[in-house]
This record gives sequence, structure tokens and C-alpha cells, in this order.
Amino acid sequence: MTRPPVRDDLRALEGYHSPQVEVDVRLNTNESPEPPPLGWRDAYAAELSRVEWHRYPDRGATVLRRAIAELHGVGEDQVFAANGSNEVLQTLLLTYGGPGRTALTFEPTYQLHSHIARLTATGVVEAERTAEFELDLGLAQRVIAEVQPAITFLCSPNNPTGMVETEHSIRAVASWAPGLVVVDEAYGQFAPWSALALVDEETPLVVSRTFSKTWSMAAARLGYLVGPSWLIAELDKVALPYHLDTAKQIAGTLALTFVDEMEARVARVVAQRERIQAVLCDLGAKVWPSGANFVLFRFPRRGNAQLSGDAIWQGLLDRSVLVRNCASWPRLDDCLRVTVGTEEENDRFLEALAEVVA
Repeated sequence: MTRPPVRDDLRALEGYHSPQVEVDVRLNTNESPEPPPLGWRDAYAAELSRVEWHRYPDRGATVLRRAIAELHGVGEDQVFAANGSNEVLQTLLLTYGGPGRTALTFEPTYQLHSHIARLTATGVVEAERTAEFELDLGLAQRVIAEVQPAITFLCSPNNPTGMVETEHSIRAVASWAPGLVVVDEAYGQFAPWSALALVDEETPLVVSRTFSKTWSMAAARLGYLVGPSWLIAELDKVALPYHLDTAKQIAGTLALTFVDEMEARVARVVAQRERIQAVLCDLGAKVWPSGANFVLFRFPRRGNAQLSGDAIWQGLLDRSVLVRNCASWPRLDDCLRVTVGTEEENDRFLEALAEVVA
């Protein structure tokens, strides 16, 4: 039998992959270094024991959305929740993107912004950041005027650079963009400020977040978006019926009762992040300022091929420490990204790195 062809625009598209290998210290996927609090585990188990498994979940995820709204001081009708922030982005693109429309990104940035856009048959324009990976506002204004994007993506803190967009930059882009501005704050809790303060009913600007990082719930795949109520109503039309299962809604709602524990975890990660950045600088690395739970760095070659990013990555792997090799990103040759782990994991990483670059 003849195999049915995929869409023409998907034939050359590659999937998104983050290869895993068995190591003692895994610092390549930006996960939380700590599990959820024991109190959350106990409460979750108790709630699951009372689930009526023969019934469909609450289609509107009402209790979860109300809890998220209370956390951020917005209305329940300003919150949309989905299976990870990636499904949030996919729903946005299905609603406001599509054939004949364009999404704008500023590279290097989170690869799934452009990847999901292409999956939804949305055109993609990739503008470049400055040599230091900052947002070039002059270029941004010109590209927005030329492209007239339906959706403009900003990632803050940016992945993989960790750099935080300024309030001035986001306000400027929102004032120029003819369509929707999406501020991806997957790592927003680690940053000094949040674009959530810019969300209102008049501005077509939304902020997406995830439970995977600070809430230690990467296994649950739960994300959400805060935006104008009229936009949330449109997303609700596009989302599949009962797309959030009951167990996930319970997990997310219970997590929001442990805010103090989350904030303490964030403080520990930030302290370790600052420590890692300082040691990297002492070792001679170029380090980009991070507002996330990871650090991007590069060692100068100095004519020595042993200091290539690939060689350092392999040297760390030989010592059972896995970080992310970012060479596949645009303009990130020799760059590596390390997730902030526990103090012990960070010790292992820094000790192994010192050996490799010695």
C-alpha cells in the first residue's frame, strides 16, 4: 500500500529532541533540582483516592484557573491552562496563526516558538539579536513594520541565553506590533521582574508560564497563560474538549498552596546560579547574565582546539556530568548551557569543568 504523504511544508521539518544519556549529574533540561514538598505528595495522593475515574474532568478546569488567577491577582476569565506551556503556545498559534499569517522571533531563542509555528502552517520570520544577544529595538521596529506579524514572541528570561527583557523593551514591542505579543516566562519566577504587570484588557499581550520549573512538576506537563479575557475566550473555543485531565488539575491546584516552599526553592536556585556564574568567570569563561535557572557560557578557543564547546561537553560527559551543547542554535558555536542543580550537583559540575579546562 502507498503511504499517505504528510503536508508539503512538513516534509523537511525535523522534530524537537533533547537526547538523554545515563549520567550521575544531569544538568541539561532546566528541571527543578528538588522534588515537590512531601506535604504536596501526601495531599495529592489523598485527593487521587477520591477521584471518580468514570467521570470526565471539569472541562473548564475551573478550580485550577481560579487558583492561578488568585496567585497573580487577575480574573479567572484571564487564565487559560493546558498540557504544558508548549500546548499553550500551540493553542495560541492555532487561534491567531495559520496559513497566510506570520510569527516573529528574535534569535537565538526558544526553538519551539518557531517549530510549533511551522507545525500550525504559520510563516516564521527570525530576526537577529545583537552580538551580546540583547533585543535590538531599532531592528525590531523595522522588522515589525515590514513583516506585520500576527504573533511576536519574546522569551524572558530568554532560553538559552537566560537574559531578561526590560520593561521598556516589551512595552516598545507591544506598541509596534500589529498583532499579538507573547511573553514566554517559563523561567519568570527566577527573574527580577515579570511582564504579568503589563497584562490588561486593552493590550493584545499575554504571558505564558509553566509548572515544570519552580513548582517541580515537569512530570505533570502543566502550563498556563494570563491575558485579556476576550483572548482567553477565543482560546477556549480552540482547545480540545476535556484536554486537562482530573489528576493534572488536582496536582496544579494543590501546588499553589505551597507558595512559601516555592519561593524558598527559587531563592536557593538563584543563590547557586550566582555562585556558578562567579566560578565560570574565574575559570575564564564568557558568561551571559542570567535571570533563569540556567547559565549560558563559552570558553575562548585561544588557538587551542581542546577548549571547543564540543570538547568541553565531552569532557564533562566523560566525568558523568551532562550539560546542554547549544552549538545547534544560531550563533551559539561553542556555547554550553548548564542547569542549576543542587549544591552537590553544582559542586560536581564545577569540579569536572575545572579539570576539563585546566
